[in-house]
Amino acid sequence: MQNQTSPLILTFGVADPVGAAGIQADLATFSSMGCHGLSVITSILIGDTARIEDTQQIDADWVADQARVLLEDMPVAAFKVGAIGSIESVSVIAEIVSDYPDIPLILDPFLSAMPDQGQDSEDLLTAMRELLIPQSTVMVLSAVELSRLAETWREPSAEDLSTVDAMHIIELGCEYLFVTGTPGLAAEVSNTLFNDTGILRQDSWPRVSGSFSGAGTTLSAAIAAMLANGLDVPEAVSEAQEFTLAAVMAGQRLGMGKLIPDRFFWAREDVLEALAEEENAQVPPALPS
Repeated sequence: MQNQTSPLILTFGVADPVGAAGIQADLATFSSMGCHGLSVITSILIGDTARIEDTQQIDADWVADQARVLLEDMPVAAFKVGAIGSIESVSVIAEIVSDYPDIPLILDPFLSAMPDQGQDSEDLLTAMRELLIPQSTVMVLSAVELSRLAETWREPSAEDLSTVDAMHIIELGCEYLFVTGTPGLAAEVSNTLFNDTGILRQDSWPRVSGSFSGAGTTLSAAIAAMLANGLDVPEAVSEAQEFTLAAVMAGQRLGMGKLIPDRFFWAREDVLEALAEEENAQVPPALPS
């Protein structure tokens, strides 16, 4: 019997019955990277590997109560905030994390498969922009999601305004913005990390064929785990990308829909051998020491 040795991460997000995204993906990634996950569910999904059919929101008071109980009992090394279903929940989560300004906050609020709620979705994005983005250590967005979020402060545009939009988010108070799927070669996935000086780093990775569910969640959860393990943001982003690439390359088809990243790829010898043989693949260490 021993006291806590694994860093604790508190994640807010949706419960995905498939285990592809949301809370379940966060917890698997945290565990795989040597952390222990605590969770507060913001909504429950109804769906399978092919699609999300519906969502059930959790009352914001329940969200607040569960988080407060956990935080009064255990010290956390990082927060991760994923998809949130209501403005009320955005408000209570923002209030909670504001009480812990020294704990890094990783914000990954989009779940692309979630149904569009029209004006409610617009209002939700505005609430996140005003309440959560200014408190974020790292925000993770795809290039498409960045453009979608930008439309809450500017008119839609056919021009590539990604760098301008990214710097606007930094100016809101977000320390780092990590944008995936930025312009690059067709055979590669390019990702860009911004801070208040502009572009801090750019990485390109081999594009893995297939349609996946949960790759983005895995990436942001891995960043949270690396920060909880004591890495600085640029190094955490680099390690998280390597981990996610390996998990995606080891992805499994569990049903009739999308592939699911294998966050425990390192436990399967056949997967490690295949990854090592894959041209240009970079296999990360099995576990952080």
